[in-house]
Amino acid sequence: MNSHATSHRGIGPEPHPFPGARPTTDGTARRTLLRTALTGAAALGAGLAATGTATADPGTAAPRPGTPDEALRELAAGNRRWRTYRERHPHENPAVRRTLATSQHPFAVVLGCIDSRVPPELVFDQGLGDLMTVRTAGEVLDEAVLGSVAYGVLELGIPLVVVLGHQSCGAVRAAVAAEQSGEHLPAHMQYLVDQIRPAIDHGKEGDARIDATVSANVRLVRSRLAAEPELAARTATGKLAVVGARYELTTQAVNRLA
Repeated sequence: MNSHATSHRGIGPEPHPFPGARPTTDGTARRTLLRTALTGAAALGAGLAATGTATADPGTAAPRPGTPDEALRELAAGNRRWRTYRERHPHENPAVRRTLATSQHPFAVVLGCIDSRVPPELVFDQGLGDLMTVRTAGEVLDEAVLGSVAYGVLELGIPLVVVLGHQSCGAVRAAVAAEQSGEHLPAHMQYLVDQIRPAIDHGKEGDARIDATVSANVRLVRSRLAAEPELAARTATGKLAVVGARYELTTQAVNRLA
């Protein structure tokens, strides 16, 4: 991913640890039960890797990214392929599918928007077993999202969490419009507005406000994730990075946000 401040080749230095994470397990027994329930390990007779150590990529000889910096570089390389129309659509062959029936070793969690134009596996040109993706409108957090991210990091040892916003986000636009009009959105959509509202940039107007709020919202969500105690403990040891980025629909580039 490119730096949003200064575009450069590659991913740049590994990000500094962020403060913050939430306890998600109550001991070995519950941890084992959760792992079994979510992966089918009991039925398949295979467990999941729970470390960040690079492992053999299913179906290939290439090692899996095992550190935050390696994971960032892999995502940057994939996005370069995507935006230059050189996609590989990796890890979809029969051998990979058979291997993934018994285990998975994703190297990044991507919390992105539900927008149909921003599927993380395509934007980063990754395949089966590469990414654990969580998608909500405007990357909004709730307990299910927090638990899903924590599962990927704490149970699977994933070294990187990316909060991925995008240009022209409809959820952000709706939040800005609702604040300006005072309208209360129907059903559960008001929850989205309430969560995005603190990120609204009142220093700008019109489309500029929406665009600035997209970035501000990514930073806010990233900070909230980074403030989770167990995630913070891993960032402090260099085992995890929580970063923010945004996807530009007009260029197909992912730019990292400082």
